[in-house]
Formats: sequence, structure tokens, C-alpha cells
Amino acid sequence: MKKLIITTFLLVNIMIVCRAQEERMLPADTMIMTKHEVSIKGQRVPYTATTGTQPVWNEAGKPIAALHYTYYERTDIQDRAARPLVISFNGGPGSASVWMHIAYTGPKNIIIDDEGYPVQPYGIRDNPHSILDVADIVYINPVNTGYSRILDKDAKRETFFGVNADIKYLAEWLNTFVSRKNRWQSPKYLIGESYGTTRVSGLALELQNAQWMYLNGVILVSPTGLGIERDGPVDAANRLPYFAATAWFHKVLAPELQQKDLDQLLVEAENFTINELLPAMAMGGFIDEQKRKALAQKMAYYSGISEKTILQHNLDVPYNFFWKDLLRERGGYTVGRLDSRYKGIDSKEAGVSPDYNSEITSWLHSFTPAINYYFRNQLNFKTDIKYNMFGPVNPWDRSGDNTGENLRQAMAQNPYLKVMVQSGFYDGATTYFNAKYSMWHLDPSGRMKDRLRFEGYRSGHMMYLRQEDLAKANEHIREFIRASLPKKGQAAKY
Repeated sequence: MKKLIITTFLLVNIMIVCRAQEERMLPADTMIMTKHEVSIKGQRVPYTATTGTQPVWNEAGKPIAALHYTYYERTDIQDRAARPLVISFNGGPGSASVWMHIAYTGPKNIIIDDEGYPVQPYGIRDNPHSILDVADIVYINPVNTGYSRILDKDAKRETFFGVNADIKYLAEWLNTFVSRKNRWQSPKYLIGESYGTTRVSGLALELQNAQWMYLNGVILVSPTGLGIERDGPVDAANRLPYFAATAWFHKVLAPELQQKDLDQLLVEAENFTINELLPAMAMGGFIDEQKRKALAQKMAYYSGISEKTILQHNLDVPYNFFWKDLLRERGGYTVGRLDSRYKGIDSKEAGVSPDYNSEITSWLHSFTPAINYYFRNQLNFKTDIKYNMFGPVNPWDRSGDNTGENLRQAMAQNPYLKVMVQSGFYDGATTYFNAKYSMWHLDPSGRMKDRLRFEGYRSGHMMYLRQEDLAKANEHIREFIRASLPKKGQAAKY
């Protein structure tokens, strides 16, 4: 009888696996663990890598989706309660958590050149700058990104695909994950990149108020606007410092500006933006004509765009036109949106925007083969499901984005909580100056500004693709984690 029960159990499981393979779907709950070690800053770090799926349940307790994750845990730690846990998300909102996973904080890094460009053969190498020496890390793929998928065909898409829906189900999922991995005692950090910053800013408050999970830190990498208003003149004026950084990189500024260090140039451009350009643009069409021409001349000086072009745009030059126009008469190249160090070639030099984003095509060139190879060959996670670098998550409900205010409120409620912003100077999608602006306006009272930190880098949206910035940015995270761990006996109180 016992043999019959075991045989029946095996047959049922084989049938489930076969059915899953036929339908190209992952089981809702799986786990594969492998053992590794890496040298970080000259120190041997042994660790386990656990990759698999964990369900998203509906209110009736039925699995409606499976989220794929990869969890790295250092194994030579005696006191796990004091060991920080970093929870990592990328953006999109349809992007997999691949970019920071295998190019920034994780123990492995894609094979690229020192500036971030693809080289062959594609692959993975050890990351000597990973933060795994100071914290365990989990990389999570929201629904329809990476290998994560909806399981219940009757599940409503609005359960997952919106600013607040995304935050709500992920907070519930994290509660289960932290319980399963026995990490409730650990200091916890959220890190998000791009739209991931919207996600983690909202999660900071949702985790506190709905899951009663309190954080030590939130790291915003290339942050979005976080629902902080900046329309009209603010939106237009805030572009200039980024224009200046890009023009300086491509060496199209006047000799006296090119001879300055980038940091020095950006201070000048920022001061002009705040003290002259923004107040004047607030006047709209009632700016004095002589003043308008003087502003256009100075904007041209800092941006590399002609004075005539700036006047034709009423001082309001769109990003896409800048990417198309900056090098139009200087080789005919376009510059990248997410990283303006990258150049592209269009079918014709005329036009108002580039044909394609030169940087993202370059990144997909190196990341896609690397992540598919890594899961199958090094983490032993094998499936016929396609790894969605960018998955189908539209329509995405962007209404009710109060995530900046959510983060402020989480900080106010939790005296332990600190925030760090990391931005690349050559990022034209979520510019460094807008990131500064968000930080300045995150807490209008100014009473928590000593808990906010900004770091800028000489690269783009994914600043860590540049080797020099990979080392620097990871070191800044280490410093941030250490600075946000309270001293023994230090209470969370004002």
C-alpha cells in the first residue's frame, strides 16, 4: 500500500511537470540552491544563491501569479539578526530585475568593456565590488518581468499593473518572503532603479503601515519624479544642467568651459538655472525681449545648442530634439536617452528626434545573453519560459502617484530611516538635476535633510556600467548601510 501511495505521488508530480512544460509555465512555488564564493575587495566571501518562485495569493489563498527571485546569502555569518538584507527592484515598470543583479550590486557581473560597451564572447564574471560582503541581497521580478508570470487567467490585470496595485501586492509578497527566510530581525533596505524608485518609495510606507515592517534605508538609483510636481517652467528649466553635462562630454562647448572640470561646470549651470533661467521662464511670453535673447545666448553657451534654435523653441528645448540636434552638424550622430555618452546613426540627419535609443540597444546586446546563460548554466535554473527583459504590463495605471510623499511620511514615522540618491550626470531620462530637485522637495520642512544624501557619477542611467563608477557607487552603498545601522542600544526616537 505504501509503495502504491509513493508511486501515485510520483506520477501526479510527473503529470504536473509535464503539463507545466506543455503550457510553458512555471510552478508557483519552486526553489533551487547552489553554493559559490567570490572575492570582494580582496576578501573571500562564501555564499548560497537561491533562485525560484514564490506565489502571489488572492484573498481566498489561491495562487494567482508566481514571482521569480534570486536570493544571495553569505554563509560565514554568525549573527544573522544583525546582517542587513537589501531588497532590489528595477523599473520600467515592465523591466526585469536584471540590470542591478548582474551589473551592479550582485556577486556576478556581465562581461563588458570599462565604459560599459558589449564585447564578445558574452558572459558573466565575478564582481569584486559587490555589496554581498556587507549585506545579503534579493532581486525580485514583478509580474510579467523576468520569469514571473500570471497563473490565474481570470486574475484582473489591475491587480498588478499600476502604481499603487504594484506596491500593494509586492508588500504582501515581501512579508511572506521575509518570514520564509527568517529575516524579520535583520536591518532592511530597499533599492530601486528608475521606475523601481517609484516602487520602493511607495513600498517604504506600505511595508510600515500594512505589513508592520520597518526599514533602515532606501536607495534611489536614477529616480523618477516620485509624483513631485515640476510642470511648466520648472520642467523646462531643469533640463539645462543635463544638457551642459552632455555637451561637455562630447566636447562641443566653448574652450573656456571645456577646460573646466565637469563638477565645476555643473555648479555654474545649476546656479544659472536656479537664479536666472527659472525666474525668467516663469514670466512666459511676457519676458522682456532683450532678456529673452540674453537668456538664449547663455543657454546656448552651456548647452551646445544654437541660440537661434533655443529662441525658436521659446527657451523650451525638448529632450528628444536635444538628442537629435547636439551632434547634427558635428558628425551627424544622435546621442542616447538613458546615457548620452552613447551615439547612434539615423536614416537621415533631418528630424526632431532619434530613430532609436542607442544606449538601450547596446545594453540589451550584452545583458540578454548573459542573464539567460547565467540562470541555466551557473544557477541551474532551467525552463523553456522566455526571460522577459521587458514584459507586457500595459496599460499601467499611473494615477495616484504620491510615492514621494509616501517616502517622506515613512521617514517621519521611522527615525531610523535614511535615503540615498544615486544619479548619472549623462542620464537624459531621469536627469541628475531632477533627482536633486526631488530630494530638495521630498521634505518641504527641511527637518529631515540630514537623513538625505546625493551622489553623482560620470555616466548615465546605469552608472555602474562604467568600471570606475561601479566601484565608487557600491562603496557609497556600503557607507550608507554602515551609517544607517544604529549603534547598540540607540532607540528609534526624536
